[in-house]
Amino acid sequence: MRRRLAPALLLPLALLLAACSGSSSADTSSGGTGDGTDGKGSLTLNIGDQKGGSEAVLRAAGELDNLDYKIKWSTFTSGPPLLEAVNAKAVDIGGVGNTPPVFAAGAGSKIKVVAATHGTSQGEVILVANDSPLKKTEDLKGKSVAVAQGSSAHFQLVASLEEAGLTLKDVKVKYLQPADALAAFTSGKVDAWAVWDPYTSQVLQAKQGRILTDGEGVVNGLGFQVASPTALADKKKSAAIGDFLERLRRAQDWVYEHPEEWAKVWAKDTGLPYDVALASVKRTNGTRLYVAVDKAAIASEQQIADTFTELKLIPRKVTFEDFVDTRYNGELPPSTTAPRLYKES
Repeated sequence: MRRRLAPALLLPLALLLAACSGSSSADTSSGGTGDGTDGKGSLTLNIGDQKGGSEAVLRAAGELDNLDYKIKWSTFTSGPPLLEAVNAKAVDIGGVGNTPPVFAAGAGSKIKVVAATHGTSQGEVILVANDSPLKKTEDLKGKSVAVAQGSSAHFQLVASLEEAGLTLKDVKVKYLQPADALAAFTSGKVDAWAVWDPYTSQVLQAKQGRILTDGEGVVNGLGFQVASPTALADKKKSAAIGDFLERLRRAQDWVYEHPEEWAKVWAKDTGLPYDVALASVKRTNGTRLYVAVDKAAIASEQQIADTFTELKLIPRKVTFEDFVDTRYNGELPPSTTAPRLYKES
């Protein structure tokens, strides 16, 4: 029986870092006004984002219209530096995958998880070459596997190996960032690659590999919006954050209803080929649904934290519940609600 543990876009390969490691740099994005700011009013929300993330989907869905507060966007290469900015109060809120909050909590960062999305984990995979003799996860014993250290793919690898009765010690782990891992994988320097969409879709669309196993039933498929406690303590900012989260929920509904239109926008924003973007939207990106940050979500994240603590990649015991604020749960469905799937076309 699969143990339900816990989860991770293709940006230009040289730019995208792992979901849980990378540069701490940020760039101001070019918002609708040309200065990285949307909306009007005396209140400004500082929002951290990643390429092809919240700003892109909100703009595509028309949800940046009629803002009675300003949004100043800052674009980060990955989740960890974004959460560093939240901890430093430079950013009020930002979206990340399921693993960065665990590592930030382990570092004692001042953060609060305030919203969650649940999607399929079909894009969270272990890839092997088309002609590889490996047929099942157990076959990875003694083989080399590329993965970004501390990323959601790292956890997916751990969980998949555990399901197969193996541990990280049973494989030759090569800690590589996605661009380097892709090069190693396509040149045959590693036997397998643990990674997430849209890298998964890129490899499959290019017929450069096949899926050995995916994360369905193994990882939790969660993503999060994480806010600064200081922003949450500000009455006006907390209200604006609530409005922002509602706009994100509506925008995600729009994505599900308009996958082809969103894929065009996403491809343009990130540099993805359209066919790769559309495949990723239908496999992973477009399936997401906003859900409550409930006890089940907290427990699933606690398992991730405990796993990385046991691996000594997090220096101390983390009580994930201490880093959660449930005020925006409202009438959102449970975190265990099944993701929305696209019908085969």
